[in-house]
Amino acid sequence: MRYAETGYNLEVDLSRGNIERVASDPRETELYLGGLGTNAKILWDRVPPEVEPFSPDNLLIFAAGLLCGTPATGCNRTIVSTISPQTELMAFSMMGGFWAPELKYAGYDKVILSGKSPELVYLWIYNDTVEIRDASHLQGKGAVETAELIQKELNEPKAQVSAIGLAGENRVLYASIEQGRSSASRGGIGAVMGDKRVKAVAVRGTRDINVAKPLEYMEQCTEVLEFIKWREDNPIPGVIPILAVLGSPQEMAIHDEQWHTENFMWGNARERRKGFWNEDIESRWTETMENVRTRLISCYNCPLKCGATINVPGLNTYMMKCFSKLTYTMAAYADLDFGFRIAQRATEYGLDAYSTPQVMAFALELYENGILTDDDLPGLPEDNEDRFFWLLDRIVLREGIGDVLAKGTYWAAKEIGKGADEYAHNTIKKIEQLPLKLSMLNPIYFLMYCTGEKINITQIEGQFPQAPFPKPEHREKFVKDWFQVPDDRFKQYFLDWEPRGEYSNPYYPTPEMCCDIVDWQEKMHYIDDALGMCAGLSSFHLKPPYHIHNFPKFIEYGAGIPMDEATLSKAAKRYRTLVRAVNIRRGMRRKDERPPEDHWKKRFPELEKELLDTYYQYKGWNDQGIPTCDTLRDLSLDYVAEDFLQRGVLTDTEEAPGRETGQETDADEG
Repeated sequence: MRYAETGYNLEVDLSRGNIERVASDPRETELYLGGLGTNAKILWDRVPPEVEPFSPDNLLIFAAGLLCGTPATGCNRTIVSTISPQTELMAFSMMGGFWAPELKYAGYDKVILSGKSPELVYLWIYNDTVEIRDASHLQGKGAVETAELIQKELNEPKAQVSAIGLAGENRVLYASIEQGRSSASRGGIGAVMGDKRVKAVAVRGTRDINVAKPLEYMEQCTEVLEFIKWREDNPIPGVIPILAVLGSPQEMAIHDEQWHTENFMWGNARERRKGFWNEDIESRWTETMENVRTRLISCYNCPLKCGATINVPGLNTYMMKCFSKLTYTMAAYADLDFGFRIAQRATEYGLDAYSTPQVMAFALELYENGILTDDDLPGLPEDNEDRFFWLLDRIVLREGIGDVLAKGTYWAAKEIGKGADEYAHNTIKKIEQLPLKLSMLNPIYFLMYCTGEKINITQIEGQFPQAPFPKPEHREKFVKDWFQVPDDRFKQYFLDWEPRGEYSNPYYPTPEMCCDIVDWQEKMHYIDDALGMCAGLSSFHLKPPYHIHNFPKFIEYGAGIPMDEATLSKAAKRYRTLVRAVNIRRGMRRKDERPPEDHWKKRFPELEKELLDTYYQYKGWNDQGIPTCDTLRDLSLDYVAEDFLQRGVLTDTEEAPGRETGQETDADEG
């Protein structure tokens, strides 16, 4: 008997209209755990590097994490993977809500979409009944509206629906997949779904999931719940509000936005507005928030209530998700009311709330500087907020300049030319990043930004504090109950870290320490993405209830796979390396691994080179960031080593030339 997982994937060939229930290999679960891990193996095996994102041969995989649907609190993430049209690399985006557990209850661990449908369709899964249904009547409908219409059409109000809006249908390169109270947004996976002509995937399940050791598993679940309750009553002092508590994050319950509004950049990451936050703004924004927020909501089997239903007068109700509360507001130099109004339209369109506002602000900055003119933007309104609505519509409809902007700032800047790329302030690996800039280089974040396979801050950071605490006594108090660390040396790293002087950024933590810290943070995210765990209860937050010491017990008691910390760490390293291998095979090299040139005002090229060199060595990669044959074979990835040797990606001496630019490094360009 398979435990925690169902042991079956649903294969849907859209070109032929063929549906198959296929048994999965339990050995691959042991090696890659599930979720992102087994998604990466499928993409490696079945999507060669020659396959373009909008090819019928590209796959779109919806996966429930290994422990989704079990009683583990907060374990509800759907991991959606494909080849991104925005980065041309592997995309993996997580969404919460109820969809993944529902898929498990229907009897499947994954839905794998291949080919392209000749007409717009949606997929209906109800236990053993699986149908490809006509969706012509849903064409052009909003993502939220589509879900409601499908539930009514099926007479299944409990069906969970993942849908795209018009942005996905029109293949906007930063289109999202919307699902109830969450979305899979980064990397343009909604555009791939639209390219395959799939409007939605609806699922309803009524089956059970078995765990290997129910009593022991429930004891672990109880401990986590007790810790969550304790953390609610004991927030961490001295850190920003969203990190003081648990959640993903709890922006919808928190009114204090001083840190975000004064440290994040406004208007396509152009400037910080120090001193912006004051009592008057806090009062007005709090009133706006309280007037439109109808209730706080949670995902499946979670008490944290990180999202909220938003009801702006005159607009349909929608669900605001984490971190998108301020993105439109800050891009437009506007207020919170504007942010809530435009986010409603963008949610129905199905758009990534990180990239979209930055693209629009980018366009207006080009207009202000004469690179785009009235001829490019005919009919552009005079009012600032109206301009954002106007641009939003044209991007989604791909009309005029909107057709160019629909490609994102990186590709749009190349097409527009005339120096436009100088205004794409914050792109990394061809994708828009959060609008954050600071003055002094942060070596930990430098490594996370450069080497992360997914450019999304909540899928990079966590566990280790973002900055040193001002006084030794504060640091000593923090580490006293910091049992989540994998080793006590991490406590010492933090104790010795000071705001200024010899033990401050950028030369402390040392490159070796930075590698250690980044590896720990990354490992926890990859474990979450295989198990289906919410980062707000694990990898993103300080002192979370899930950590490297109790995850092995959850896996062993839940999935019946013998597990300890060393085995889990190696498994996470295995599929993390496999994700990188997919990207390396698609051409990614060291030259792609650098933050935006103006991300920090004060840069240190020699130190940055040392950091990257040290990290590559730490990971067992060569100087181009390619895992060596020894590393691959140690991780039971012999098949990757053989592929790399055959393709010339690696040679017998394990030296690989950089693609196009030889041995060029980030320091050479910085």
